[in-house]
Amino acid sequence: VQLQASGGGLVQAGGSLRLSCVASTNFFSISTMRWYRQAPGKQRELVASISSVGSTNYADSVKGRFTISRDNAKNTVDLQMNSLKPEDTAIYSCNARIISVDYWGQGTQVTVSS
Repeated sequence: VQLQASGGGLVQAGGSLRLSCVASTNFFSISTMRWYRQAPGKQRELVASISSVGSTNYADSVKGRFTISRDNAKNTVDLQMNSLKPEDTAIYSCNARIISVDYWGQGTQVTVSS
């Protein structure tokens, strides 16, 4: 299983970015997909998750600002990030859990300037 994330970049505070992750697997529709982030000097943090049936969960720090979604026809999971803050600056990575096995993609850098 390969996961390819894209969409990171540099944005001013208050701006928006949309991250996308495409998965190369025939089991995407039964997977739980997650976005994590890791800022320099900090532990990796779970940002958002979406189950195979579309149930979502968010970290308190991003609730109301970020939206996770998936397209099973395209094997993609997106993270729409609005009202970005400097503290959202991190490397964002997507994760797929398929039948209790975790797969990771490379990260994409998100930098929010004040």
